[in-house]
Amino acid sequence: MPERDGYIPGVPCWVDTSQVDPAAALPFYAGLFGWEFENVLPEGMEAKYFIGRIRGGDVAAVGSVPDGAPPMSMWNTYIWVENAEETAAKVRDAGGGVVTEPFDVMDSGRMAVLTDPEGAVFCLWQPNSHKGATVVNEHGSLNFNSLATRDPGAAETFYGAVFGWKMLDLPTGMMWTLPGYGDHLEESTPGLRDQMAQVGAPEGFVDVVAAITPIADDGPETPAHWSVTFAVDDADATAAKAQELGGTVVAGPIDAPWTRMAVIEDPHGATFIASQFVLENKDLTA
Repeated sequence: MPERDGYIPGVPCWVDTSQVDPAAALPFYAGLFGWEFENVLPEGMEAKYFIGRIRGGDVAAVGSVPDGAPPMSMWNTYIWVENAEETAAKVRDAGGGVVTEPFDVMDSGRMAVLTDPEGAVFCLWQPNSHKGATVVNEHGSLNFNSLATRDPGAAETFYGAVFGWKMLDLPTGMMWTLPGYGDHLEESTPGLRDQMAQVGAPEGFVDVVAAITPIADDGPETPAHWSVTFAVDDADATAAKAQELGGTVVAGPIDAPWTRMAVIEDPHGATFIASQFVLENKDLTA
């Protein structure tokens, strides 16, 4: 896959996992995905931020739980913006909340932590030297971000007002689209539209930036949240390897539209999805 060199506003661009003991989490992700790590925070700081890389390209990070946050491990989604302050104001106006006001992350960029009206937490990323994930959509790298929500209609109103997202309702599930995103991808990867048409991608899919997972009203008391999906070559082998490394397979592997996937919890409680692209599953319904 070609490496990414930045994103456009409104596109999820980076993920990291907050960990109570970041160093203790490194062997799991190194063993599972082959990431090589570098702590990019100055020597002597108590907090740690290990960027994981494939072939030298940034993939994701393992960092300390921020001061004041609950002492729990979790994966976080960052969305690219031009101006963190202006976007945070849009979040407030649309009924969301600001957990952490925009602040500088050294010379890497500017970030903020927000919630949507249902309480799902996400982050803003106003880039400077750090341009988000440079390796995506290959084994061990970011493949998708998904919002779990009980009220897709309200979510559409909120995220539409903040990021300009539209909802695309497909037989295989609901997706978030950003008008013009496909044009941006075509510029960086000429022929992408034709490639997607050849495998039967539905109309409008080229503009997809994220997915929507409805939470069943009669299901467990699952809070609204953003989840992270990593691409893998073999979902079954990845699930087995995760268990060998001390992780837990929460669900799957199961066949799903276009994929075979497993929900995995790392040894410290952070949950993510491992997804294998399976063309033969394209006609399955959600």
